[in-house]
Amino acid sequence: MNPLIAIVGRPNVGKSTFFNKVVGKKISITEDKPGVTRDRLYADSEWRGKIFSIVDTGGIEMRSEDTMWREMKKQAEVAVETAQVILFFVDGREGLTTSDYDVADMLRRSKKPVILVVNKIDNYSEDKIFEFYSLGLGEPYAVSAEHGTGIGDVLDEAVSWFEKVESKEDDSIKIAVVGKPNAGKSSLVNRLLGFERSIVTNIAGTTRDAIDTALIYGGKNYTIIDTAGIRKKSKVEDEIEYYSQLRAYDAVRRADVCLLVVDSTEGLTEQDTKIIGFVHEQGKPSLIVMNKWDLVEKDTNTINKFEAKLKEDLKFMDYFKSLYISAKTGQRAEKIFAFIDEVYAHSNFRVPTGTLNDLISDTVRANEPPSYNGRRMKVYYSSQVAVAPPTFVLKVNSADLMHFSYERFLENVIRKNFDFSGTPIKIYARENGEQ
Repeated sequence: MNPLIAIVGRPNVGKSTFFNKVVGKKISITEDKPGVTRDRLYADSEWRGKIFSIVDTGGIEMRSEDTMWREMKKQAEVAVETAQVILFFVDGREGLTTSDYDVADMLRRSKKPVILVVNKIDNYSEDKIFEFYSLGLGEPYAVSAEHGTGIGDVLDEAVSWFEKVESKEDDSIKIAVVGKPNAGKSSLVNRLLGFERSIVTNIAGTTRDAIDTALIYGGKNYTIIDTAGIRKKSKVEDEIEYYSQLRAYDAVRRADVCLLVVDSTEGLTEQDTKIIGFVHEQGKPSLIVMNKWDLVEKDTNTINKFEAKLKEDLKFMDYFKSLYISAKTGQRAEKIFAFIDEVYAHSNFRVPTGTLNDLISDTVRANEPPSYNGRRMKVYYSSQVAVAPPTFVLKVNSADLMHFSYERFLENVIRKNFDFSGTPIKIYARENGEQ
């Protein structure tokens, strides 16, 4: 799981400009993905060899009773809740405001590391940042997000906190149990835990928040995260459910493995596919858990038919692994932990650099990339730069010549030679000089 940096502050202090600089600059591997709401945007990036996620939030107005500002405040609170490090932005041109003090008080209560960033300082002087010491959040960092000055110092400080924060966290494998309402998620959690940790009823939407429970199984530490059912946006009826679903999506982000629970009696629905697609986009290893298998009428070919349907509907992640169980009766539920261990290991597997270079070189020689306007991509060097998910960088003459179809071809070659079943992998083309 990548550490998460949250950017917060009142409106118009330059949060999004900073976010875009960090993401848009070719610091290293960068991939933009819209978050689960209109007010938060997530991206992955790297600084000094540390891969992390960063989230931009809407402006916070603590005292406003306006519905929009209340929602944006709650969105920011969710981001703060799940972040390891917080960047608190203030406006160096406008100076301190009452809203800045309000936000500072909120962040102090979070007990998270907070880095105070004074933005819009185009020409540094001590006088321009002195007043911000009164916020009581330590030394202010002067930056100009617009001109890109001071950003490196802020990122240096942010990544320095990762190991300090991680050392306080448990070493368990975190498992998010996600799916539509009434698919049997809480029943599965209770089956895995062996006792009634979550309320189980046949009323959709009983679990209102992500619930973490630690357990030891087979001598290994796990944390099971039971989440609220994720419905179509048009079906979400109240504010409580809305923020419960936000926390379900954030549970996916902080998980090491996701169990995607599907009601076998309904089969894979469009909403199931969307949830699974979100897990895939977040780069999480996963297991498709076809629940309520005891209620399905079967013949000798039933599982094969279900598998064929999954392969058809999940073409975008043909690496998926599936298991057919009954949380109610316990049928095959005991196999889940073995599957979890397997996909987690695949997600954290690292291919030796020499072996990877030999494989890619032989593949490119045997199947050259297609040429465009008389130009053909050349691959000089290959390396795996990260795990969880396994991430590969190819040094090439021109990144623009990497076509999606050839990237997919190389992914299939890597998967054929190394077992990455159950986990997505990422491949990036980078020109010499790029990190």
